[in-house]
Amino acid sequence: MSSTTLVHERPATTATSTPVADSLAVLGRHLQRIKAAPGVVILTQTMPITMLLFFGYVFGSALAAPGQEYRAFLVPGLLAATAAGGIMTGMFQASQDCHRGVMDRFRTLPMSRPAVPFGQTAADLLTTAVGMVPLILVGLAVGWRIEGGPLAALGAFGLLLLLRFATSWLGCWLGLLIRNEEIAGQLGSATFVLPLLSSAYIPTDNLPGWLRTVAEWNPISAMASATRELFGNASPAADAAWPVAHPVAGTLAWSALLLAVFVPLSVRLYARGGE
Repeated sequence: MSSTTLVHERPATTATSTPVADSLAVLGRHLQRIKAAPGVVILTQTMPITMLLFFGYVFGSALAAPGQEYRAFLVPGLLAATAAGGIMTGMFQASQDCHRGVMDRFRTLPMSRPAVPFGQTAADLLTTAVGMVPLILVGLAVGWRIEGGPLAALGAFGLLLLLRFATSWLGCWLGLLIRNEEIAGQLGSATFVLPLLSSAYIPTDNLPGWLRTVAEWNPISAMASATRELFGNASPAADAAWPVAHPVAGTLAWSALLLAVFVPLSVRLYARGGE
């Protein structure tokens, strides 16, 4: 199916033309789109595995924190970086649809305005949930283990998906604002810097003061610390900034803030046609 394939047009009086039904229709369209052109999803899902194998074996001995096995430290960080990857995929998909006129076509249909961004972000959430499985399996194969209880582990996966959902809304807003898939692709590549400015790959304890502050207030650091704590791999440093010292609460706070800001902004920007 082409990336410009639209949902079926329905008369405004059709009983099934509800926000939920419209969102499901758009979600199905995005899933078909991913199936037909899976390049971006494959790239974003295989990159963490590549980094796990590269960092874990090439730099593992040099980057290991005292008393810790580096791959046990790295896997939760890569999961956190994957959760933040919603910025790139959301931005690229929304800007591509704007650039190719798909969003303009959607606005002419008798369908709920929030359904289009909700369908996109929901599809991203589903593909991410599936896409995390290979990373987890590779992590287990190289020695990472879930040391905490099953409920804590489920909580970690729930937090990962919540942050991914929140960052995909940020990406959706950026894509609707940019409206150009080439520019979005270039900016999307720059988002790979965000995990480098966090505790996803290295501990922040030995960073210079100002850089440590920046890294610890990065939402990815809170997510990485939360997953390490819930998986039983490491405890957060007591002298860290609040989001890292209380990583579960910090991740929930960052996710709630992103959703509260970018859900209404995305819906409004889509409804106004990017104006």
